[in-house]
Amino acid sequence: MVVMLAVSAALAVIFAGLAFWAYMQYTEQKSDVEGRVELAVLQGKQEQAEESERQWREREAETTSEFVGPDDYGRLSFRFPRHWSVHEATDITRGGDYEAYLNPGKVPPISNNQQFAIRVTIENTDYDRVIQSYASKIRNGDLRSSATSSQGITGTRLDGNFNNNIRGSAVIYKIRDKTATIRTDADTFRADFDRLIQTIDFVQ
Repeated sequence: MVVMLAVSAALAVIFAGLAFWAYMQYTEQKSDVEGRVELAVLQGKQEQAEESERQWREREAETTSEFVGPDDYGRLSFRFPRHWSVHEATDITRGGDYEAYLNPGKVPPISNNQQFAIRVTIENTDYDRVIQSYASKIRNGDLRSSATSSQGITGTRLDGNFNNNIRGSAVIYKIRDKTATIRTDADTFRADFDRLIQTIDFVQ
């Protein structure tokens, strides 16, 4: 009886050890499989994101055109809807400020109160002076000021009422010794403007 009990106890210990070992092997293999699954999922998501970005860039190239400003003024560039027209209103061969206007269809006659999808101005004026010119409208709440950036360069964004006829948004950047302002004159074009400013590039 004693021998049988001893053998039974030994067998129980052995089986318990085997069971523990099997459980540890199962846990290790399960963790390894789960790790491989998670890695595969992450790789799949990354590949999907890269593919989505590639498709987005292809669609952008098909549906947009590129605006490029004068080289001497920092070569400001951005993408805009292909069906828009561009009108350069100034000849900068003798210097001075640069102005361009973009609008769906044709560009209407130029005036301060005329609404355009996009106005581009590159002034021979210090950046701080340009920002200061909006200070009173920011103080009285007509305009809201916030930070924006392009290519790692910080600028200023303004949203609100620029005058009685113009309610829109603008981004302002310092480009060399000049200041560039890209503005939309109506909330109708806000979505296009927000996409457009994501593509802004210029040479410092």
